[in-house]
Amino acid sequence: MNTITNRQAICDVLLAAAEKDRDIVVTCSDSRGSASLAPFAEKFPHQFVELGIAEQNLVTVSAGMAAMGKKVFAASPASFLSTRSYEQAKVDVAYSHTNVTLIGISGGVSYGALGMTHHSCQDIAAMAALPGMRVYLPSDRFQTAKLIEALLLDEDPAYVRVSRSATEDLYDAHMDFALNRANVILPDDVSETDAAANTDSGKCFDASILTCGELVPYAVKAMKTLAQEGIRVKVLDMYCVKPLDEAAVLEAAAHSEFLITVEEHAPQGGLGAAVCQLICEKHPMKVVQRSLPDGHIIPGNNKEIFAYYGLDDAGLAKTVRENLPG
Repeated sequence: MNTITNRQAICDVLLAAAEKDRDIVVTCSDSRGSASLAPFAEKFPHQFVELGIAEQNLVTVSAGMAAMGKKVFAASPASFLSTRSYEQAKVDVAYSHTNVTLIGISGGVSYGALGMTHHSCQDIAAMAALPGMRVYLPSDRFQTAKLIEALLLDEDPAYVRVSRSATEDLYDAHMDFALNRANVILPDDVSETDAAANTDSGKCFDASILTCGELVPYAVKAMKTLAQEGIRVKVLDMYCVKPLDEAAVLEAAAHSEFLITVEEHAPQGGLGAAVCQLICEKHPMKVVQRSLPDGHIIPGNNKEIFAYYGLDDAGLAKTVRENLPG
């Protein structure tokens, strides 16, 4: 079982890259430990800036260094980074188009029992609303590493949300990765060639599950459970919430009886909303949204919360069965 978190994967990529590039800078808001970036601070003290618990300063200082040619990765708990420093993210990063990657650690309900003050269930909506800000929720450590490697090669603003706990491995170090392209995961008995060959026949999948972040492994488990029942489902790992991979969504819509969106976020403004907006305009069909509630969230760890709201594999399998036509 994997014990390496996505936070650690980010640190590993930045450590390797900083060996050759002194313009890479990491900034933190008293969060180097929880962000798993302490090794970077120790090895590259002159490329690390600690701002303390001052998220507004964190983002503005990061943007200032980026304006001077630095490649800045700013890490802070997602619940605070996406709210306390929202104006700075809007003006200094997105509007000014600075080369800053905002890393929201312990996203969603990662802090569990600490409650609503520490949940980040609005961050996708908030960051996606900023013009020019890209929003990414990678699933496992391998996809996270590939994403950070890709972001090191461009100069556009980005918000990356990662969970606190380690996510089950879905990929490997040699995975196919394309920036801003969703990854399609098929049942074991369906190859990409078979899926392509069957698309001419119309609805070759009973459903497609579109999800992101640490909920992707649950969707894959649900897909495998349903396959044993003769229910054919495919999963779209929509790690790129903005820009949305519209081609992948529309392809899934064309060849599925219905779509399910699943996210660790409020029902407004996240992945589900983006998918529904696209489907409503270009391919009207049934879309079932599954998310955290708009309101009080029960206390507990993330697994308990996912199970309670039907976001785990058992809940998703049940949602598919309940919405099958006929």
